[in-house]
Amino acid sequence: MPPFLFLLAACNLVIGTSAFCLTGILQAVAQSLGVSVAAVGQTTTAYALSTALFAPMLLVLTGRWSRRTALQMAMVLFCTGMLMSGFAQSLPMLLAGRALMGAGAVFTPIAASIAVSSVTPARQGKALSLVFLGMSLSYVIGLPLGAWIGLQFGWRVPVIGLAALCGLMVVLIGAWLPARIQAPGASLSGLGSLLRRPEVLRVLGLTLGYFSAIFTVFSYIGPVLQALNPMSATTLSLTLMMFGLAGVGGTLTGGWATDRFGPVRTLRAQLAILTLMMLLVPLTRGNYAFMMLTFAIWGLAGFGMMSPTQARLAAAAPGQAPILFSFNSSMLYAGTALGAAVGGLASASWGHANLAWVGAGFAVLASLSFMGRRQ
Repeated sequence: MPPFLFLLAACNLVIGTSAFCLTGILQAVAQSLGVSVAAVGQTTTAYALSTALFAPMLLVLTGRWSRRTALQMAMVLFCTGMLMSGFAQSLPMLLAGRALMGAGAVFTPIAASIAVSSVTPARQGKALSLVFLGMSLSYVIGLPLGAWIGLQFGWRVPVIGLAALCGLMVVLIGAWLPARIQAPGASLSGLGSLLRRPEVLRVLGLTLGYFSAIFTVFSYIGPVLQALNPMSATTLSLTLMMFGLAGVGGTLTGGWATDRFGPVRTLRAQLAILTLMMLLVPLTRGNYAFMMLTFAIWGLAGFGMMSPTQARLAAAAPGQAPILFSFNSSMLYAGTALGAAVGGLASASWGHANLAWVGAGFAVLASLSFMGRRQ
């Protein structure tokens, strides 16, 4: 694999940690700002909607830029949003910072297009899994560490610290990434006909559905885990780390399975397992070991879906892969926003412990994307 893919993975580690570092400490943020947990949960919605709306625009606007410059621009936007969030004294200011971070998340589809362009088609699954490994590692290292630091020293400390790491990534991209990478920029040429293709629509619908399912729960993962099995700050951090380790395994096995069995077969199996685990989650109340096993299998299936999804899009239209990756990211974050919004509403009536049953409905809807497809 090209060495610079490891740098892109490191950047995604910082982005993933920054994007979801508040999910484990929502209560602390809510108390600090004098608002409800459900209101703070909408920071995920703000981030997700911003990415869904602005990432495709930025991808097209920077289509003629060098890939290195485009990546640096994305990280600068993300860093600025993190600083705004870390120093926010009100919920609107925090939401504005999160929205700016969402625009900077255009980094991820740019990095994915570089990954698939830098290797042969037979190795695209592994290249994508390497780049997205950073996202998975954020749940092992960044998210639990951020939750622990936030609970011990205040929620602003990990946010501002992550902003500093974003600034460091801007410097490292300029120093280590080749000035000219043979990867296409995004273009709107032929986009209309492309978005009418059934295969493309199936993939985008699948992404919207399964991310809505996951983030109905994950946007409130701290309160969910505490509702199922009350635990200390240290135990909560370790629990999040174990979930993240399962996610790393899922990312790696997802890339391997994509190259071995093909993306469609891989996705069918992963979605079925994810749906079953979501149905089991509320039944783990009062049994920590059962809860951890269920979430571990969830992590293996859920995190593993990113690589086969991207590989499926790249195979559908190789020349338009960057813009398709961006639209897939839009569906990903639209699903994140929808899940966060629905989870916030449902938690008031159903409680955090039962949110997975609400999310499972989205997973069932996502399975409809396979209808009419034989392979």
